[in-house]
Amino acid sequence: MTDFTVGDDCFRLDGKPVRLLSGALHYFRVHEAQWEHRLAMLAAMGLNCVETYVPWNLHEPREGEVRDVGALGRFLDAAGRAGLWAIVRPGPYICAEWENGGLPVWVTGRFGRRVRTRDAEYRAVVERWFRELLPQVVQRQVSRGGPVILVQAENEYGSYGSDAVYLEWLAGLLRQCGVTVPLFTSDGPEDHMLTGGSVPGLLATANFGSGAREGFEVLRRHQPRGPLMCMEFWCGWFDHWGAAPVLRDPEQAAGALREILECGASVNIYMAHGGTNFGGWAGANRSGPHQDESFQPTVTSYDYDAPVDEYGRATEKFRLFREVLEAYAEGPLPPLPPEPVGLAGPVRVELAEWAGLGDVLEALGDPETESGVPPTFEELGVDRGLVRYRVAVPGPRQAYPLGASRLRDRAVVYVDGVRAGVLTEESGTLPEPVAGPAEVELWVESLGRVNYGPRLGEPKGVTGGVLHERQYLHGVRARGLRLGAFEAAGAVAAVPFGPVEAAAGAGDAGRTGLFRGTFTIEGSEGTTGTSGAPGASGRAPGTSDAPGTSDAPGVPGVDHAGLELPGWTRGFVWVNGFCLGRYWSVGPQRTLYVPGPVLREGVNEVWVLELEDAGEPQVELGPGGPSKGCRGQSESAAEAMSPAKCETSV
Repeated sequence: MTDFTVGDDCFRLDGKPVRLLSGALHYFRVHEAQWEHRLAMLAAMGLNCVETYVPWNLHEPREGEVRDVGALGRFLDAAGRAGLWAIVRPGPYICAEWENGGLPVWVTGRFGRRVRTRDAEYRAVVERWFRELLPQVVQRQVSRGGPVILVQAENEYGSYGSDAVYLEWLAGLLRQCGVTVPLFTSDGPEDHMLTGGSVPGLLATANFGSGAREGFEVLRRHQPRGPLMCMEFWCGWFDHWGAAPVLRDPEQAAGALREILECGASVNIYMAHGGTNFGGWAGANRSGPHQDESFQPTVTSYDYDAPVDEYGRATEKFRLFREVLEAYAEGPLPPLPPEPVGLAGPVRVELAEWAGLGDVLEALGDPETESGVPPTFEELGVDRGLVRYRVAVPGPRQAYPLGASRLRDRAVVYVDGVRAGVLTEESGTLPEPVAGPAEVELWVESLGRVNYGPRLGEPKGVTGGVLHERQYLHGVRARGLRLGAFEAAGAVAAVPFGPVEAAAGAGDAGRTGLFRGTFTIEGSEGTTGTSGAPGASGRAPGTSDAPGTSDAPGVPGVDHAGLELPGWTRGFVWVNGFCLGRYWSVGPQRTLYVPGPVLREGVNEVWVLELEDAGEPQVELGPGGPSKGCRGQSESAAEAMSPAKCETSV
């Protein structure tokens, strides 16, 4: 039986010192048919371990509806086949720039500020979830012949709270559920974070992007003995909608990695391969030194300026990291697997059919409710998607300003069927006053829930009220349209599509809606590829039974494509029922990543759900965009991570 332990100065495997050279790769951000290739890229870079979070909300979006926890087990099996150890970080909170930090909305909506504390009701649902999930980890521990060597208790808790009772309970729960490998915590290398997030008897690790010697010095003040480890070496950074992309110089990042290893420490490169926030699961931040100011939604791409880019390609950062890591390898590094191949040549997809948002809501929406005040998304059970609020302005009365207080996040507003404006949290009043009587509709979208800081779990929707002058308008009808509704087998078949020309004659209603079109791909014989291998699955991580996915291996020789929507404004795109994620004309992201396994030889189908202003009825597919590090104007990762700008952690 293999034994992995935490020694006084290093990790030990069957008593022999080992250094962990790990890289983060989240199974839920990579199509399952591509796991093997991405894991092989980590091994070729010189890593001996892979780390992953587990998003509770992906696997249990509604209470009791547990979906495909076996995806974690299959990923860990794939890691073992790739010759990698595995570190598992099951949360229940994960941050990770993921919607709500991985906590389901039914949890944060019910418990509010009681989450991540000793609260008995919160602990009860966490325990139920862990007992459902953790068998996937327990049976794959290194002591049982599997790859799992470390499991994390909570996540960066010192950046949030100081409830030692909760942390010790959670560590005990992991043990009760059968986790026998060493447990650890991870926090920023600051005194208040380490005192708030550490647990006696558990290995404490530090998260940072540079300054290893200083960071480890702080860690040693709190933990005099035990192996040093940077559990999150931030080699890049993530992007927000409407902001410049964030890049980190490859030479500088390689130097920071070298410094960690020269300290004798182990490391987990965050991210080794970032992947994609498919399905609208991207999170959000709040700006400011304490993360409680302006709203910053995260883009669909999670490229992260990582050494393996979103398309699975080696970057200059990969080459430099490989040179650093090679000096610490026990033997020759494995060769790189074949580079993924993009779709050959451009494909223009004509969107020939259209259905208005109202018709889509009738076909796929939840039942409408009526109440005195606007219900939040949480009260309606909507995690990702939008809600239509309808309310009457009594009359006759003169024109007064009309707006939504505490709006989260963005509303397209109609007065008597005519577009009256777009509201946001920062600009919550229509540009022109409204007289009564009038009928008002607000189509409100959540742009992603905050995943880090004190605003974690804040509700979405019209969380204050609809105001006419100072008067609240009561008697609100609300109806949710969840993105999950598009996943049900044959769901979109119930939408009453008509010819796209009808949108042009529908007035303001024709500026939004669900557009549909098809395109054809012919296989490329003899082309080397990675996702067209026999037996590749069309399964989306965490959604093994998700309709719209296929067991077909994709198109031979096509590992990916890039999809663009020139002239379109904001919404979501599906290819063959697989949700690529959100697009938004504010940038910086222009191209959505299309995994090769979701494509088909022959006819393919595209849906575009436009929520603000549609462009010409067509989309474009091609071989994909350049690596994030090859794009234009940007800010440095050091600027993005500076305390004055956003002291956000991941």
